[in-house]
Amino acid sequence: MHAFDLLARAAFALAGGALMLLALGLVGVAGFQVADTHWPPDAETGRALLDGVGYTIIAIAVFDVGKYLIEEEAIRGREMRQAGEARQSMTKFITTIAIAIFLESLVTVFDAGKRDPAMMLYPTFLLLAGVALVVGLGIYQRLSAKVEASAEEAPHPEADAKTTGPRLGGKAEGG
Repeated sequence: MHAFDLLARAAFALAGGALMLLALGLVGVAGFQVADTHWPPDAETGRALLDGVGYTIIAIAVFDVGKYLIEEEAIRGREMRQAGEARQSMTKFITTIAIAIFLESLVTVFDAGKRDPAMMLYPTFLLLAGVALVVGLGIYQRLSAKVEASAEEAPHPEADAKTTGPRLGGKAEGG
C-alpha cells in the first residue's frame, strides 16, 4: 500500500505542477495579447485589456487548484483527520473559485454592456452562480461548524478510560 501512496502523491504533484505551469502560460498569453494591441494603440486595446483580465482571473483559479493538489494531496498525502481542517481547506478552495467567478462576471458585464446589452444574460447567470456558490459555502460552513461543536461535546470513551484508571475485577480501586 505504501508504493501506491507514493505513486498517488507523485501523480498529484505532477498534475498540480502542470496546472501551475499552464496558469503561468495563460498570464503570459494575456500579457502578449495586451502588448500586441497596445503598441501602437488601436480600437481593440480595451478588448485586449478585458481579455487579459479574464485570462489572469482564470489563471489564478487554475493556479490555486494546482497549489491545492500539491499542498493537500502531494505534500500532506493524508486524509484530513479533523473536520475543522477539511472545512478550512474547502473554504479556501471555494473562495478562490467564487472570486474568479465574480471577477469573470464583472469583466463580461463590461464587455456585454459595450457590445450588446441583450447579451447581459450570460453575465447575469454567472453572477447568480457565484452567489449560489457563496450561499452554498455559507451553508456548508454552518453545518460543518455544528458537527464540529457536537463532536467536541460528545463523550469520548477512550478519554474516559484514561482518566478513571484501570478497573480490576470489575471493582474500582480501593473498594
